Amino acid sequence: MTHPLVSYPQLPDTPTSHLPFSPCVVVGDLIFVSGQASVDQKGNIISDTFEGEFRRSIENVRKVLEAAGSDLAHVVQTRNYVRDAEDVPLYNQIYREYFPQPSPARTTITNCLPPSLRYEVEVVAVRKAS
Repeated sequence: MTHPLVSYPQLPDTPTSHLPFSPCVVVGDLIFVSGQASVDQKGNIISDTFEGEFRRSIENVRKVLEAAGSDLAHVVQTRNYVRDAEDVPLYNQIYREYFPQPSPARTTITNCLPPSLRYEVEVVAVRKAS
């Protein structure tokens, strides 16, 4: 699909996947970031503790947003997938480090990921003012 207001920005270190999706789609000033998990640049899963996977996932979001001209401070909504409900207290603790008040709008779903992943996140952000 091509449209003058739609773009698919990527930098060389933007995490990619063998699956059929773009890391992000920019429509005007809105940036829609596809689900980011604990993966390397080629989309290979890197298993870790919940905290390790959370931080790697958010760093992947940071890289995707950078390619689109934005950053974590410009995130307006997050959708979070936490494999194990018992990780929710730790999730909330670490989440606050990356998204302080006023926090983005947020949805969290638990007990929903395959055994190979502990956490995944997708975001909507706006471009930084030029």
